[in-house]
Amino acid sequence: MENDRETLSEELISDIEFLLREISWIIKRKGREILNHFPVTPPQFTALLWLNQEGEMTIGELSQKMYLACSTMTDLIDRMEKSGVVKRVRDERDRRVVRVRMLERGKTIIRDVMKARQEYLAEILSTFSREDVESIRKHLSMLYQRMKE
Repeated sequence: MENDRETLSEELISDIEFLLREISWIIKRKGREILNHFPVTPPQFTALLWLNQEGEMTIGELSQKMYLACSTMTDLIDRMEKSGVVKRVRDERDRRVVRVRMLERGKTIIRDVMKARQEYLAEILSTFSREDVESIRKHLSMLYQRMKE
């Protein structure tokens, strides 16, 4: 593995970093365009994704995941509660603790947004061969696993 690392040129590493950064930017921009058709803002959608992945969370836990101040998160949750995508619930074990629970409307929004994002990606990937798409998935998965370590 060490020898492989030595053979990678700075130019190759630079090109890959550039492509990943640009792809990330395109995905973010397209994701925001898609969200324009839904009743949530990008930060609200991010909060919904965390709640969908982790389940009920306190505002403090959610603010840590999103790298936002608790006061900012509280305002965000207030707006999300008004739009009917989440609600605050008292923790059954400790009544002093308030958790944020995603409501069915929030789950529906996540499903619909993810479907729109996947349709966009499917449209792009349809211009590649099946073998190329499988290779892209394999190599992105390998990169993701290494970066998680």
